Amino acid sequence: MKQHVTSPTLPLESPRILWTLAISFLCIWFYMLGARTLVPTDEGRYAEMAREMLATGDWITLRLNGIKYFEKPPLQNWMNALTFAVFGVGDWQARLWTGLCGLIGVAAVGYTGRQIFSARVGSIAAIVLGSSFYWAGMGHVNSLDMGLSGMLAITMCGLLLGQHQSGSEKFRRNAMLACWIGMALATMSKGLIGFVLPGAVLVIYTLITRDWALWSRLQFGKGVLLFFAITAPWFILIAIRNPEHPHFFFIHEHIQRFTSDVHKREGAWYYFFPLLVLGIVPWMGLLVQGLWTGIKEKSPGFQPLKLLLIWSVFFFFFFSISHSKLPGYILPIFPALALMIAVYLEKCLPKALKIASALFGALGMIGLIFSLSLLFKIVQLSKNPYEIPLYDHYAPWVAVASCIVIAGSLIAWFYANKGKSGKDFSIIVLAAAGFLAGQIAFLGHDPYGKYIAGTAHIAAIKAELKTPETPIYAVGRYEQALPFYLQRTMTLVEFPDELAFGLEQQPELWIPKRDDFVRQWLMHEQKGEPAVAILRTDVYQDLQQRQLPMRLIGQDPKRVIIATTR
Repeated sequence: MKQHVTSPTLPLESPRILWTLAISFLCIWFYMLGARTLVPTDEGRYAEMAREMLATGDWITLRLNGIKYFEKPPLQNWMNALTFAVFGVGDWQARLWTGLCGLIGVAAVGYTGRQIFSARVGSIAAIVLGSSFYWAGMGHVNSLDMGLSGMLAITMCGLLLGQHQSGSEKFRRNAMLACWIGMALATMSKGLIGFVLPGAVLVIYTLITRDWALWSRLQFGKGVLLFFAITAPWFILIAIRNPEHPHFFFIHEHIQRFTSDVHKREGAWYYFFPLLVLGIVPWMGLLVQGLWTGIKEKSPGFQPLKLLLIWSVFFFFFFSISHSKLPGYILPIFPALALMIAVYLEKCLPKALKIASALFGALGMIGLIFSLSLLFKIVQLSKNPYEIPLYDHYAPWVAVASCIVIAGSLIAWFYANKGKSGKDFSIIVLAAAGFLAGQIAFLGHDPYGKYIAGTAHIAAIKAELKTPETPIYAVGRYEQALPFYLQRTMTLVEFPDELAFGLEQQPELWIPKRDDFVRQWLMHEQKGEPAVAILRTDVYQDLQQRQLPMRLIGQDPKRVIIATTR
């Protein structure tokens, strides 16, 4: 009797393997949310804004350090404040929303790849995005970039699913409505780019492909109503309560930010190129090939890979020509890149995976050489004696991460040409090595992060806060993380920093001149009142020369902390 032989299930088609990978990934992902101190500026800023929102009960007017702060919309602050209300105030709670947004992006590209291309492409896309250095890293940073990118991933994937002809009419309609919801939430995350950039992508796509029928499938009427139902209430309410908001938000924070150097964040035209190459690790050896899948797509009807290509290129171009540049700005392109790379990986020859593994291993060798040069004092990253031990502490972490990269690249290279099963195993090993190495590198940075945040001084400062009314002054500098950890706002002195606009509206909330601070401090001394001040180092030297009565309670190269003597 002839027996039926069942072919073995490939690793990327095995539910057991995929579930094991997913659960392991999620355990590490959620653990890392609370494994590090919040690092200024973004992490401390947005954690503190949410804490103040919850403490004051004002969910409309955004504030930082008790001062009106109108640079961005409120979605992330709302979500962080809700997290604090449910789980308490802490590090992982402050990162929970961005962590979830990162996972939303991974799930969105996985589901979209499965629906449009194949189940294997969906799995590979999720693996590529989840293991990409930049996406996995920024998913553990409390900044607006991941919140925006997660919502734009919903927008992009909703558009792809809504235009793909394989689904039912109801499915496509719901997908397009999800696209509109994603644009609305992206707008509530970081402003007008939430709908302007996806809209521009759509226009460019139709001009290139001549697919004018696409516009009839956008669910425009329902979508616009849904968009404004989500976005309009807050914009109306904040304008009613704060008439100065619309001009600052729409003109200063959008038009002037893009067309001028008002924020002093200019950069060269090639600013984002190295960030793109580093950000897509461990898949940098497949980046060009992934983009090529979009270039060569010429199928009739809707062309999803073409849209993904335009999405990536236009976002990258837009932020490259902007006069305001920060590293996180290009984060929204990574879901599109992950899908294109996944499509290429599904069909590529073993040679392509070997090249990608070799490039990944070369990066690991560079990292290992760099870490060893730090360990053996061949190079020194800082001349500051205080910082040298911090870099020395970081070097072994970089060495371990580099060794994982090298080992992963060698294993992936070896298995790349071992048939379909070996190819799947090679993809899994590359992803695992890239993800683990990135998280280890982030974890090792924590001592330096604590130094930047100033958390070593928290106990000394708290010991001086005799009453809830004990003032804390920030003279010549503004601490972005300490207010959150102390759960106290500070009175700024002579240095408004990014709060200049808010202080124009509320000048009573700060002390513009150092001499006025000195008089205020002497008044505390005369009355025997406790007070604390965090000073820039040159300000401390000036106050010493003035023989201001003060007691040193903490010091490092970035700050000096004093208290009244009584």
